[in-house]
Amino acid sequence: MKTVIHGVTLECVKGDIVAQADIAAVVNAANAELRPGGGVDGAIHRAAGPGLAKESRPLAPIAPGEAVITGGHSLPNSHVIHCLGPVYGTDKPEAELLANCYSNALTLAEQHGLDSVAFPAISTGVFGYPVREAAEVAFKTIIAALPKLRHVKKIRFCLHSDEALRIHSETLSRLVA
Repeated sequence: MKTVIHGVTLECVKGDIVAQADIAAVVNAANAELRPGGGVDGAIHRAAGPGLAKESRPLAPIAPGEAVITGGHSLPNSHVIHCLGPVYGTDKPEAELLANCYSNALTLAEQHGLDSVAFPAISTGVFGYPVREAAEVAFKTIIAALPKLRHVKKIRFCLHSDEALRIHSETLSRLVA
């Protein structure tokens, strides 16, 4: 799925978040301490190398909904934006905290003059956020931010499974119809 709104390309792809060489910043579904973990976070830290953990450490801790930015280190991307998504059923209000991840990540990308950002499906792994609900929050937040974006011209959702790709593509299609 690919669409252009307010001059910004929104797309959903199935792929590996650490292999998005045409994207300026990848978003890390981080933990509060910004230490190497599992899932997306582990993959990004492994691909970026030890310098990422060293640069991130002084920026911790972060709270649900917050975002911080570092260099990309050994990744093909110039930057990594680290977001702490909410744990579903624990961090309240989940939808507001998840929306803050996306809006804060886009704000950081704009402040750093970045032209493209790749997001994973934040909080849908071990944090338990239902994929359909998370996609709805993500795209509503991003679509609302589009008119204010000056630098960011491409936003990619890089999804791990066929099911996540299908849900995100359907959600985006419905919201822009």
